[in-house]
Amino acid sequence: MSATYRVAVRALCDFTAREGDLDHRFTPAPSAREGMEGHTLVTSRRGEDYLAELPLSGKFEGLIVTGRADGFDPTANRLEEIKTHRGSLERMAENQRALHWAQVKVYGALLCAERGLEQITLTLVYLDIASGKETLISQEATADELQAFFADQCQRFLAWAEQEAVHRQDRDSGLQTLRFPHATFRPGQRELAEDVYKAASTGRCLLAQAPTGIGKTMGTLFPMLSAMPRQQLDRIAFLTMKTPGRRLALDALATLRTSDETRPLRVLELVAREKACEYPDRACHGESCPLAAGFYDRLPAARQAAVNQSWLDRDALREVALAHDVCPYYLGQELARWVDVIVGDVNHWFDSHALLHGLAQANDWRTGVLVDEAHNLIERARGMYSAELDQQRLNRLRRSAPKALSRPLGRLARQWQVLFKDAEIEEEGEPGKPAYRLLTALPDKLVAATQQVGASMTDHLGEHPEDATPELQEVLFEALAFCRLAERFGEHSLCDLTRHGRGRAVLGLRNLIPADFLAPRFTTAHTVVLFSATLTPAHYYRDLLGLPESTVRREVASPFAARQLEVRIRRDISTRFRDREASIEPIVATMAQQYQRKPGHYLAFFSSFAYLEAVLARFRQAHSEVPVFSQTRGMPEAQRESFLARFAPGGEGIGFAVLGGAFAEGIDLPGDRLIGAFIATLGLPPFNDFNEALKNRLTERFGQGDAYTYRIPGMIKVVQAAGRVIRSPDDEGVVVLMDDRFAQASVRALLPSWWGVQ
Repeated sequence: MSATYRVAVRALCDFTAREGDLDHRFTPAPSAREGMEGHTLVTSRRGEDYLAELPLSGKFEGLIVTGRADGFDPTANRLEEIKTHRGSLERMAENQRALHWAQVKVYGALLCAERGLEQITLTLVYLDIASGKETLISQEATADELQAFFADQCQRFLAWAEQEAVHRQDRDSGLQTLRFPHATFRPGQRELAEDVYKAASTGRCLLAQAPTGIGKTMGTLFPMLSAMPRQQLDRIAFLTMKTPGRRLALDALATLRTSDETRPLRVLELVAREKACEYPDRACHGESCPLAAGFYDRLPAARQAAVNQSWLDRDALREVALAHDVCPYYLGQELARWVDVIVGDVNHWFDSHALLHGLAQANDWRTGVLVDEAHNLIERARGMYSAELDQQRLNRLRRSAPKALSRPLGRLARQWQVLFKDAEIEEEGEPGKPAYRLLTALPDKLVAATQQVGASMTDHLGEHPEDATPELQEVLFEALAFCRLAERFGEHSLCDLTRHGRGRAVLGLRNLIPADFLAPRFTTAHTVVLFSATLTPAHYYRDLLGLPESTVRREVASPFAARQLEVRIRRDISTRFRDREASIEPIVATMAQQYQRKPGHYLAFFSSFAYLEAVLARFRQAHSEVPVFSQTRGMPEAQRESFLARFAPGGEGIGFAVLGGAFAEGIDLPGDRLIGAFIATLGLPPFNDFNEALKNRLTERFGQGDAYTYRIPGMIKVVQAAGRVIRSPDDEGVVVLMDDRFAQASVRALLPSWWGVQ
């Protein structure tokens, strides 16, 4: 093997020692935190000479194997591999035990070689998290036996490792000469590309605001790929908020590959499990699903076929998987380890259990991360680090749960009643509206009861896995997620209680400041580029996302001229809630006058469906000759497509929509498909107890409560909606901002600098 290839002991054994079925039936397992605490507990019981987390490495031909052994007792000459578990050890799958033995044997070989030992005792230490009891399984081994085992594992991995080393050399060599796939850059695109390349070269984060229409997807992917060999990047992750963003990224990558067919770039699209599953009505294990049966036995051939193909979007991945009778979703999860560019959702890096972030940490990857439509990351991240407990779901489970769980479930149910009493919350607030309370602190007794329910369920399922009904698992996962976040509760979150009626309450842990959770994610990556058409002001994103101090902010000059977009403010209209009724007539008149002045396709945006419906009814009454169509509540996908289809070239009419909804961003209606927009709202979040609490918290932390809670998020929505009008250098149109507050200096400062506001 000419080139060297590094592999971790865990990754080596995962590759060589797994066999049999894929089995994702729920089996209670310790959390990551419990696992770490279990390791600490075991090592604390050992003698003073005990060596914990012992770094080891060795080489076999061109393969370098590294890792950390859990513990070595030099006095007893015993090497230990520590594993935590719940329930009976007898239920542990044989292939799982085989994986554990493989790991300790490889560590044993490395240790014997490093210390010149002739023999050693290998021990698997299984710690029962519930009882603290250790079960030790030992065997004696000679250095020669372990070296032979090590050589066998390496030999089995070697062909793959050599292939990967050659691929890496070929990939980097090809990317050294990567050329931009088009004859010229669009205006502003080269500037963006240069900024991305500099960020990758200096290992810093970049916050890049770049206008729509300059080709941001290609303008970020091309320079990151160019930097890949020079900065020794292992992986590039292109992360999006919605499916259409993934498609744009894949199209750009396809263009780059087509421009040079010899470039061996491996591309993988990661999709959600529910979208990739071939048998949604089957359980995910070999006894139920044919694609899970013998999964690991067929995985090597499927994996090889996939990397040979190299282009693995959703359809191509499915084709390879089904040709080898393996699950497409879990084949994709495996291939994330072996591709160069991954296109997926932002949760694959930023969520608490993110696949790519976990792989990057485990394998010490140098990763370049690109985040599209990054203005949405704050709200997405808040959702990732929030959790709820549903009283109604708990009550349903109590009626069907095993008797062994009746006591902890009953204790939790009683704590709900205590909570209602302490919070002084009625069954309903105003008629037809749920009662709502912000809690000044976590309800510790209810949290403790929830933790006990989680522990009791986990212990019970360890002994009785047949009781793992969907209803029980649903409550268990909800309880575990809630308790995990409760452990980290602080100024970044708040707790609230919503009661919809008897037995129908929801207790929420709401994240307000994602920065405290996201900051380590930015640190793990070599570079992160966040880009969008609306990333102003920069300090808002730096503060709330936890971006490093060294983050660079760039604003790419717009290629559009003020003459292309007429922006008018109607200073005589107020869309404040108290003025809604009075605003309807002037809004209708303004829209009609603009339409008569220049007929064509327009979008009109409102703050709510109620406001939209009121204006729509009056407009139809006063101007029945103008074609109108409207977004509706809970609009299914087929109807959304029909709505957009109305914007055909050469057509006329006004589409009514809600600001911040499906038609306010992420849609492309170039040319005369859309010639104008009416925006009858500042997009401000509602004034309520939650948002006032958020404002107070952001004032305490950043001194920017009102701006960070209301004004900036609202104007981001406004600018995104207005951005639907001008999509290319040839477009022309009009935006009418209907509210006197648009004329305020603090609001005007948040509008794009290239707008010529009248």
